[in-house]
Amino acid sequence: MKGIPAIARSLSKKFYSLKVAPKVQASATAEQAKLHLQPQDLEITKLPNGLVIASLENYSPASRIGVFIKAGSRYETTDNLGTAHLLRLASNLSTKGASSFKITRGIEAVGGNLSVTSTRENMIYSVECLRDYVDTVMEYLINVTTAPEFRPWEVTELQPQLKIDKAVAFQNPQVSVLENLHAAAYRNALANSLYCPDYAIGKITPEQLHQFVQKNFTSARMALVGLGVNHAELKQVGEQFLNIRSGAGSSGVKTQYHGGEIREQTGESLVHAAIVAEGVATGSAEANAFSVLQHILGAGPLIKRGSNISSKLFQAINKATNQPFDAAAFNVNYSDSGLFGIYTISQASATREVIKAALNQVKAIAQGGITDEDVTRAKNHLKAAYLMLVETSNGLLDEIGSEALASGKYTSPTAVIQNIDSISAADIVNAAKKFVDGKKSMAASGNLGDTPFVDEL
Repeated sequence: MKGIPAIARSLSKKFYSLKVAPKVQASATAEQAKLHLQPQDLEITKLPNGLVIASLENYSPASRIGVFIKAGSRYETTDNLGTAHLLRLASNLSTKGASSFKITRGIEAVGGNLSVTSTRENMIYSVECLRDYVDTVMEYLINVTTAPEFRPWEVTELQPQLKIDKAVAFQNPQVSVLENLHAAAYRNALANSLYCPDYAIGKITPEQLHQFVQKNFTSARMALVGLGVNHAELKQVGEQFLNIRSGAGSSGVKTQYHGGEIREQTGESLVHAAIVAEGVATGSAEANAFSVLQHILGAGPLIKRGSNISSKLFQAINKATNQPFDAAAFNVNYSDSGLFGIYTISQASATREVIKAALNQVKAIAQGGITDEDVTRAKNHLKAAYLMLVETSNGLLDEIGSEALASGKYTSPTAVIQNIDSISAADIVNAAKKFVDGKKSMAASGNLGDTPFVDEL
C-alpha cells in the first residue's frame, strides 16, 4: 500500500492511448470510414493475479468503465454489519492520492460521473465521461478503489447519511418486505441486509472499513469492464493498478436456505406479501426455465398504467376478488442460491383470497396447466426485456461485469436468446413443481389480521 500515491500520480502519464477514437482522414470515403470504425467483438482477459478484464470497443463518443468487486453485504460478519452500506456512500472520501474535494471537482470539471451501487454480492464502481477524458476519470477511479484513506473525521461526518439513505429507501414498503424476506429465507450471508442496522449507525469505525477493503478488494475478486475503450489499453491499466492488492481475499461462507417468516404489523390498509421457495443459482441449467415461468405468471404490467391481462396471476386473482390488487412473480438469482415466488399487494380484507389464488395458479402450472401459446408469449417477453436491457450502456455494463466477475466469461445476446428458445414446456412445469414442493419463506407488512401465516399455505 505504501507505493499507491506514487503509482496513482504516475498513471495519468500512461493513459495517453485511452483517447478519442481515431479520426479518418478527410479524403477517406464514407465506406472506408465505416470499415475503419467497425465495432469490435467483446474481449475478455484474465491476468495472472486473477483480475478479469473485459471490454467492448464500439467507438461511442462516451466511455463507461466499471470495477466490479465481490464485496456485497453477504461478505459482512456479525461484527461489521452495515460496512458495505457505508462504503457505498464513501466513494468521494479522500484517498491516498486525492482529496475529497479534488475527486469531486475533478470529475465535475470534465462532465464525468462517478457512481457506486451494490447488491448482496457485488459492489460496482463506475465512471462515465467523454472519450477525451478517460485518463482523468480513470485516475480517480483507481484512487477510490485501491487507495481509500478513511480519515476518522470524514467517516464520522458521513455516518448520519446512513440514516437518511435508509429512511428514503424504506419509504417504499417493498424494500422492507424484501429485506425481511431474505432475513427469513436465509440464516447467514444472503440474510445480511443491504442497509446498515440502526444500532450500528454512527459506530462503524475507519478500522472496520479498512479491514473490509483489505479482505475483499483484491485482484482475484475484481473485474475491470469498459465500454468504448480499447482492450489492450484497458488491460495495460489493469496490470498497473490492480497489482497493488493481489490475492484471493476472503472466501466468504456458503449461504444456507432455511425458510421462515417475518411479519411486520404496520396498520396500513394495503398488505404487501412475498411468498417464495428456494430457486436456483445464476448460470445454472434451470435458471432460464424459472425466468420463463416468471413471465408466464407475470413479471409486471406491459402497458404503462395498464392492467397485465396476459398475466396468469392477474387472471387467477381477478376471479377470486373484485377488490383492486397487484401481483407479480418474484425471481432472483445469486451465485449459490436463489428465491422464486410471488409478490402481492392487496386490500387487507382480501389478502387471504389474493395469496391463495396466486399460489393455486402456480400449482396449476406445476400440474401441466400451460399451453404452447403461453410459453411462446413468455419467451418473447423475456427476450424483449433482456435485449432492451443490454441496449442501454448501464444494462450492458452490468451484464458483462456481473458474469465476467462470476465466471470469467460472457454469454453473447445471440447465445442468450438461443438458450431461452431451448426451454420446453416440461422445463417450466418442473420449475413450478420445485416451487410448489419447496419449503416456503414469507414476509408481509400492513394490517395483517387477514393475512395467512406461511404454515397455512
